[in-house]
Order: sequence, then C-alpha cells, then structure tokens
Amino acid sequence: MAPNDMKRPLTLRDVSEASGVSEMTVSRVLRNRGDVSAATREKVLEAAKTLGYVPNKIAGALASQRVNLVAVIIPSMSNMVFPEVMTGISEVLDETPLQPVVGVTHYSQDKEEAVLYEMLSWRPSGIIIAGLEHSDASRAMLKASGIPVVEIMDVDGTPIDSMVGISHRRAGRMMAQQIAKAGFQNIGFMGTKMPLDHRARKRFEGLIEGLAKHGLEVQEKEFYEGGSALAKGREMTQAMLERNEELDFLYYSNDMIGAGGLLYLLEQGVKIPQEIGLAGFNGVELLQGLPRKLATMDSCRLEIGRAAAQIIADRCEDPNAETGQVIELSPKVSFGDTLRRTKG
Repeated sequence: MAPNDMKRPLTLRDVSEASGVSEMTVSRVLRNRGDVSAATREKVLEAAKTLGYVPNKIAGALASQRVNLVAVIIPSMSNMVFPEVMTGISEVLDETPLQPVVGVTHYSQDKEEAVLYEMLSWRPSGIIIAGLEHSDASRAMLKASGIPVVEIMDVDGTPIDSMVGISHRRAGRMMAQQIAKAGFQNIGFMGTKMPLDHRARKRFEGLIEGLAKHGLEVQEKEFYEGGSALAKGREMTQAMLERNEELDFLYYSNDMIGAGGLLYLLEQGVKIPQEIGLAGFNGVELLQGLPRKLATMDSCRLEIGRAAAQIIADRCEDPNAETGQVIELSPKVSFGDTLRRTKG
C-alpha cells in the first residue's frame, strides 16, 4: 500500500467476509467466548491476522471514537538514545491534547507485534514506531489502523506512511571517509548483534562500502547483546586487540561501548589517536566528561522526536493534512580527541 492509500479502519464485517463466517461468530472468537469449533476459530484468527484487524476495546458510546493517546513503540528505554527521542515527542505533544504512551519491544519482532496489538486495541490517535523493519502481522496492523503512522530513526527503506530519521548507511559511509582521510589502515568494528539492531547493521554496511572506495576493509569484528555496554566495550576491545595487534582504528556502533573501549585503552597506556583511533555513534552527552572526547556522530534524536510528533499533531488537527511525509535529517561527524583529521 502506498503511503497515500491509507484507508478506513477495518471492522468485524471485513473479518467476517474474509473468513466466511458471521460477524457474531467473529466477535465470539476475538473475545474468546462462545461455542466455536477449533477449525472456525483458526479460520477467523488467521483472517484477522492477515488483514491486520485489531479489536476495539473502547466500549459503548466511545466505540466509534479515538482517544487522545499517541502510541510510541521503541526497542529500549535503557538505550540512552530513546529517552531523548521521547523528550522531543513530549515537547511537541505537550502543546496539544495528545498524550504519548510508551511500549517497549526489546528489539523483538514478536514483542513488537504484541505491544502494537494491545495499543491499537485502545484506538490511539496516532502511532510513532522505531524502525522500518516489522513482521508481516505488524505491517498489516499498521496499514489497517486508519490512523497516522510515523516510523522513526531510519530512512533507509520504504515507509508504511511517514518516516523521520537519518540514513544509517550514509552515516557509516561518512565515518569511513573520515577514517580513510585520517590515514588509518587497519580497522576493527564492534557493535550489537545485527539481527536485533537493523540500524547498526546499516551503519556497518555503509562503513564497509565507504572503506572499499579507499581500498580498505574491516579486518576484525565483534558483536554483543545484553549486559553493561561499558563493560562489553572493554571486554570486546581487549579481545579484539589480543587477536590482532595491527589494528589502528576501532569503530563502535554506539558511544557507550566506545567509551568502554576508550577507558580500557587509556588504562593500557595506549596513545590515542597516535597509536589507535576510535569513534562511536550517537553523540551521547553524558560522555563529555571522559578523559578524551570520543569521536562520534549525532543521531539527531531530539529533532526526530519533535518532527515525528509534529506530523501526528498536524494530521490529528487536520485529517486532510499531507500524508506520506519523509523527513531525512543530516548527522555530522564530531572529531573529538580520538579521530585525527589529517595524515600525520
């Protein structure tokens, strides 16, 4: 479905027609009530899932209305990126009758399905959801919701409706260009496990593409999931350099593991960036107090939150407002103390 093809919300009748049973039977199945055969129940549930139908939990006189809630679905609250996105969303929605409610998916598509299903059942006025990669069931629910949907953080893909973010592939290429320009030759990469973090994967792909243009490649890579990012950064950095002493640059998929690596190297007496250069990603303000300022890129998270919320607010105020908006923001490289600008 093209962004401008958003249609009316689905009803019991749609599920009834798709499954070939009565609306009353559909209602019984979806409420898990009544004497319905297993075969009929399976047929109804499959039709509902394929269509993306979500039951309406708003009862009585409110059944045809929407509540002034905006569902915000993000992968993590412990990742320092998303609280700042939430700040941007709140700044805009505070000036409207709309109120954000948050669901956390822990980078799991199954969890995202469950959170999305529950939130849509309360008929929010809009959805802000992190990322462009969703399960078929989640995509069906988003397309069938009949409300404004804004996918955030990423623009490397095709949105269901609107999207606001940065190109993570471009960010990876930009960092590769600076690494090559600075004269580094032997590069290692550390990050989260790619199947769980699509944006980190895209930055990694962009890095590889960018380095290849300069005849360089990633010689070592290491991935992690869970646990303290600072501790993981230290552990991965130590393990990587024990495997390959020739590395002269380490690129981390986020600033927190980069900070762990930086602290480990300083403890080992490594001269930065003369012996080893470093860079992270996200521009986390908390890390400004490190002994060395880590090179990084700002992921524009506050601006992303504001822009996404403004799209929702505008669409709720004017149902005829523009749909299918694409807002790409441009991160910049911050060189800090760990990425020299010219060959020395």
